[in-house]
Amino acid sequence: MTYIIYIAFIFMAAGLIFSAIRFVKGPTAGDRTVALDTLTTIGVAALVLLGYVFQRFVYIDVALVYAVLGFIGVIVIARYLEGAL
Repeated sequence: MTYIIYIAFIFMAAGLIFSAIRFVKGPTAGDRTVALDTLTTIGVAALVLLGYVFQRFVYIDVALVYAVLGFIGVIVIARYLEGAL
């Protein structure tokens, strides 16, 4: 079971690296917004996995709050880019 967790962390780290590259290098603001949303999603998944590994369920509560705030942030950025604000 621990090998699966290590593999999951490796894939999450690779996803974080690729998303960070897209966030920095993205040619448009839309690409950067999608990369930011991906970084938030991977961060939430990492918090949930850490909560499982350490048997500390407070990480899951923090992940839920982080997911909601990340979603609201992406919606605000998308509406700003659309020109609706």
